[in-house]
Amino acid sequence: MKIAGLDIGTTGCKCTVFDEQGHYLDKAYRDYPVRRAVGGHEIDVGVIMEAILEVLGQMAAGYPDIAGIGVTSFGETFVLTDEKGTPLHTAMLYTDPRGGEECRELTDKLGARHIAEVTGLRPHEMYSISKMMWIKKHRPEVYKAARHGFQMVDYVVFHLTGNAQIDYSLATRSMAFDIHKLTWSGEVLEAAGIDKNLLSRVVPTGTGAGCITEAVAARTGLSRMTQVVTISHDQVAAAVGAGAFEGRVAVDGAGTVECLTPIYDGLPDMDVMYDGYFSVVPYVIPGKYVAYAFSYTGGALIQWCADILAKREKELAAAEGSSVNAYLERRYREEKCADPTGLLVLPHFAGAATPYMDTGSKGAILGLTASTTVAQLYRGCMEGVVYEMYLNYRALEGSGIHFERLNATGGGARSREWMQMKADMLNLPITALRTADAGTVGSAMLTGIVIGLFRDLKDAAAHMVEETEVFRPRREMHEKYLKIFERYEKVYQAVRPLV
Repeated sequence: MKIAGLDIGTTGCKCTVFDEQGHYLDKAYRDYPVRRAVGGHEIDVGVIMEAILEVLGQMAAGYPDIAGIGVTSFGETFVLTDEKGTPLHTAMLYTDPRGGEECRELTDKLGARHIAEVTGLRPHEMYSISKMMWIKKHRPEVYKAARHGFQMVDYVVFHLTGNAQIDYSLATRSMAFDIHKLTWSGEVLEAAGIDKNLLSRVVPTGTGAGCITEAVAARTGLSRMTQVVTISHDQVAAAVGAGAFEGRVAVDGAGTVECLTPIYDGLPDMDVMYDGYFSVVPYVIPGKYVAYAFSYTGGALIQWCADILAKREKELAAAEGSSVNAYLERRYREEKCADPTGLLVLPHFAGAATPYMDTGSKGAILGLTASTTVAQLYRGCMEGVVYEMYLNYRALEGSGIHFERLNATGGGARSREWMQMKADMLNLPITALRTADAGTVGSAMLTGIVIGLFRDLKDAAAHMVEETEVFRPRREMHEKYLKIFERYEKVYQAVRPLV
C-alpha cells in the first residue's frame, strides 16, 4: 500500500509516491503554460487537469497499490464552472491586475481593518473575491451561468471524486472566509454581491473527500478504491512536512520564494499583522494559526545570479564535476574567508512581498567596485535574501511569535553556507531537513493519517521528517551582519522613489 502527495503549482504539477513507512519512492512532473498579457494573467484549468491525470497515470503504472492521494495547491486563483465542473472562462491568476477597483469598493463598504480582522488578510486584489466581483461586473453572462466557484484544490478534488470541498487554509485565500468562525463570511460575501452557494464546503485541513470516480480510475489505472484527501495551501502543507506543530518552531522555506512561516498557538496581534501585510491562516491543529512572511525572490535570485552573471564559473564548475553554486561558495571562501561582503542587495527582482507588498519595487545592488568578483556578487545575493528575511522577522516581533529554532526545507536547505548565514543573521539555530519538497511530504503525512497508516501527526512526522544537520548561530558573525543590516533596512526607502 502506497501514499502519494499531489502538488499543484502555478507552472506545473507533481505527484510524489511514498511507501507504507513514509520512504520516498518516485515522482512524476508535468508543466503547463501561463498566459500573461498587459490586461490579465490567466491559466487554462483544463490543461492543469490533463497534466494531473497524466502524472497520476504515470505513478499508477509503477505503483498500482496507491491507497491515498493528498492534494495541495497554490492559492487565490479561481475559476467559475457549470454544474459538471466545466470551466466557463480561463482562470484568473493571483497576479492578474484585474479586480483592483472591486477590492477598493469592498474595502470602502466594510473598512480595511475590519476585513483583516474577519478574514486574516489585509485587503488586496490578489485574493479571489475581488476577481469574482470583476467577473460578475464585466462578464455577467459567465457569473449567471456559474454553479461552482473553485480554487485549484477544490476544482481538482471535485474532478477526481465529484465532491466539492476546500480546506480552511485555502478558503482563507479568497478573502471571504471567517478565520474565527471557520466558515464563509456572510458579511463579506453580501458586501461583495457573491452567492455563497457557489462556494465549496469548507473542511479541516487533511479531510478525506472520498474515492476516485470510475472515469478517473479508468483513465489513470488507479484502483477505484483510491482515496483523495483535501490537504491545504502549499505553504501549510510545507509546514506540516517540516514537522512544525507548535509555536517554538518556525519553518524556513528556502525555495524559489523565500518564506518564513511561524506557528502561533493562538491568534496573533492583528494590528501587527495588518501593518506588515502578514496573512493569518488557520493551521492543521485546531486553535493554531500560521503566517507567511516572504520574499518573491529567494532561490530565484540565486539562480538569476548563477545563470546571468556566472556563465564562465558555470563552465569551470562543470569541468571539475561540481555545481556552480558549490563552486561560487568555495571561491568566496578562498577570496574573503567567511566575512560578509558588505554589499547591499535589495532582492526585489520580482517586486517586494511582506512587509511592503509593493509590486512596483525593483531590485538593486549597492556597493560595487571594480574589484568586486562574481563570487562576491553571488554571496551578496544570498545575504540580501537573508537581510530581507531578518527584516520580516523584526516586523513580526510584536505579533506574538516565540519560536526558538527553524526547520529548513527546499533546495536552499542543501547549501551549508546559506543555512549558516541564516542562523548567524537571525541568531537562531536552523535544522536542515532531508526533503527538498516538504509540501508533498506534508500531503502524504496527512493522507497516511486518513487511510490509517499513521496514528497522528507525531507518528507521521516520526516516519517522514528527517533532520540532516543543525546550524548554530555564531555571536561574532551575528554582530557583523547586524552592522550591515542597519544600512540595509534603509535601502528600500532610498531606492524606491528612483524606480
